[in-house]
Amino acid sequence: MKVAGLGFKSDVTLASLREALATAGGPEGLAAFATVSDKADAEALKQLARECGVPIRALPADVLAKVDTPTRSKFVIEKFGTGSVAEAAALAAAGPRARLVATRAVSRDRTATAAIAEGDGA
Repeated sequence: MKVAGLGFKSDVTLASLREALATAGGPEGLAAFATVSDKADAEALKQLARECGVPIRALPADVLAKVDTPTRSKFVIEKFGTGSVAEAAALAAAGPRARLVATRAVSRDRTATAAIAEGDGA
């Protein structure tokens, strides 16, 4: 199972999410998008999910806080308890033995991040 984790600011655009995802490796072969629960209803994310034909997996912040990530943002650690929402969401949604195949990629406007993990599913 291949999952793209997405982290983003509240004012993110569909174009920024697309760019971060493309930079991380693109939507080909993805089984789902994953993000922190309080962002799962963002309109730009729902549009991207429809466009790519994949479901959105919403993960509680306390689940993401337990995931160690190779990328570490001080701001994200303080807010979510993990170094990267995108990496943590991808790893958590892809299953217990998941591994990152693409670390956090950031859109040029810095409003969206994407990472891709592969695993056995959760």
